[in-house]
Amino acid sequence: MLSHIKIVLVETSHPGNIGGVARAMKNMTIENLCLVSPKTFPSADATSRASGADNILSSAIIYDSLQDAVADCQVVLGASARDRTISWPVLTARECAEKFVTGTTSIAKIAVVFGRENSGLKNHELDLCHYLLRIPCNSEYSSLNLAAAVQVVCYELFVASGQRVENTIGDKGDESLATMKQMELFYEHFQQTLTDIGFLHEDKSQSIMRRLRRIFNRIALDTKELDILRGILRFSQNHNK
Repeated sequence: MLSHIKIVLVETSHPGNIGGVARAMKNMTIENLCLVSPKTFPSADATSRASGADNILSSAIIYDSLQDAVADCQVVLGASARDRTISWPVLTARECAEKFVTGTTSIAKIAVVFGRENSGLKNHELDLCHYLLRIPCNSEYSSLNLAAAVQVVCYELFVASGQRVENTIGDKGDESLATMKQMELFYEHFQQTLTDIGFLHEDKSQSIMRRLRRIFNRIALDTKELDILRGILRFSQNHNK
């Protein structure tokens, strides 16, 4: 039921936390675990904390970068308790489950990304995310243990998987949503085109591209729409040669 969901942990410092996350995932029937540059893995501490969820650990895929880990995904949610200078669309864990999980259909390949235990996700990593994911809790003590945060999100996904939800991002007709790898190639092409026509300047390019990412991430482009935009960019580049 939840095979289209994967949990991604970025640069986890303590292997015991990886084991705790595996246990939380198995409780809620989510099996796809991805690790981005973990400090120590495999580890006896991880296996001990997994308490029988060894299959989750043994099938975990290790990546060198978050970009590689989410390349095949169409929706990426980044867990973050901190406010950011540039606003992202925000969903609570429950809203996320209601929006992206239905009773019978996997609507898209979805990654839920959790950052470092002490500092969370960096801005350039959030650039890869369509939404910020929040877990409402005590405003005076909002720091959640990594495994506990994953448990809450996986629980909401598990509960929602027994319901039918009509309002989903997957309602895009016959065309499939663009993957993050396709979107990253588009952003590279877009930035180069804007530079070629003199719109982007080095001192402001990063902030402008970050805001443009927000726009296109909200739209959730399908592959046909992306092909059209890439065609416009190619035409513009050729016309300005």
